[in-house]
Amino acid sequence: MMLRRGLHTTELQTVSYVSGPLIFADRADGVHLGEVVEVVAPDGEIRRGQVLEVDRDRAVIEVYAGTRGLDLATTRVRLGGDAARLGVGRDVLGRMLDGSGTPIDGGPPVMPEAFWEVNGLPINPAARAYPREFIETGVSAIDGLNTLVRGQKLPIFSGFGLPAGELAAQIATEARVGDSSGEDFVVVFAAMGITHREAAFFRTTLEDSGQLHRTVLFMNLADDPTIERLLTPRLALTTAEYLAFQQDFHVLAILTDMTNYCEALREVATAREEVPGRRGYPGYMYTDLASLYERAGRLHGHAGSVTQLIIVSMPDDDITHPIPDLSGYITEGQIVLSRELHRQGISPPIDVLPSLSRLMNAGIGEDKTRRDHRQVADQLYALYAGGRDLRRLVTIIGEASLSESDRRYLAFAEAFEKRFVNQEGRRSIIETLDIAWQLLSSFPDEDLKRIDPGLIAAHRT
Repeated sequence: MMLRRGLHTTELQTVSYVSGPLIFADRADGVHLGEVVEVVAPDGEIRRGQVLEVDRDRAVIEVYAGTRGLDLATTRVRLGGDAARLGVGRDVLGRMLDGSGTPIDGGPPVMPEAFWEVNGLPINPAARAYPREFIETGVSAIDGLNTLVRGQKLPIFSGFGLPAGELAAQIATEARVGDSSGEDFVVVFAAMGITHREAAFFRTTLEDSGQLHRTVLFMNLADDPTIERLLTPRLALTTAEYLAFQQDFHVLAILTDMTNYCEALREVATAREEVPGRRGYPGYMYTDLASLYERAGRLHGHAGSVTQLIIVSMPDDDITHPIPDLSGYITEGQIVLSRELHRQGISPPIDVLPSLSRLMNAGIGEDKTRRDHRQVADQLYALYAGGRDLRRLVTIIGEASLSESDRRYLAFAEAFEKRFVNQEGRRSIIETLDIAWQLLSSFPDEDLKRIDPGLIAAHRT
């Protein structure tokens, strides 16, 4: 096991209650919040757990492997006095581990260089460097209109059945960090509650792309213990922080699916008989999600960075659901997938109008992407929004009532989706902007109100 605890100091045989993935131990004097413990089952099996709550001499312990087979009379709890720590090192690159940090790829045990607390350490805000460096994902709808920058946290909001996983895998294999050679760019992939088919897809995609050697995979499958899902992203982010701030890698941490994580959080809250919040989720879910998302960033004096790409499945495609709603508050933008575009065969089906990158302006422009980037993006948004509005109008009055200018907007909306959003293969940012200018060429200069006339003249020739 890569997950480490301290030396055994106390053994309790005072388990008084079992509820879901939790056990309650009485007369637990000296136990510490967040402490890692070993739970010894009646048959001698050792399961790892962690102290969630301490109330006087009573401790609430979550058992990572579940509580099936435990009884009150013979179950023992060994206390170690240490917080959960993960063995980290460069040796983890190219490896596949389960949700508790155990290798599942058939390889040898990982040789750790250090042990880091899985909950991370608070970062002084003054130590943070502002994210400014452009990350080229190879996806036009992201690079051109919702640019990702190094150190950002950007969620992908997806309905169930939409290809969010495929988009994440594509970005994992094709992303490039600014002027980096690619040798210092690694991916830490944390999957929570996914199926065996999805796990096989992610691994096969990375192997076929030749990028598995610079990737670390943490896999918590749908039939793995639910409680383990609360640990998986913390192990992944601890690994990412070590690689970024000790080994100077640029790390892209992909977390999928945070909806499964939040369901596990709700299950634990229910077992603890807590008063539920919105839709049954615990009231502290915002704080819990923030403790994960805020582990992205750049630090002064460190060459590495941690960038997060977070997949959130929206129940009933509802973007106001508590999980995407709270994620949107904490993170710096959102990429929204459209079911309508998916039905039309647009891939990736990114709906650019509700999508947003709040740090885009810091990562684009001359010497980063290209001088015309911001103005071209603004013009594309304006024309596409106008075309979408006309689509709704056509359903009421018919296309015959449109003017020539209106028809131009309508045609642009369709061409934009089929030629700009839809794509096969990777595109550089230069290719993305060149396609944008090709689409804009159907409009007269007076309609391109968001672009400087000098830029228009330069690209008309």
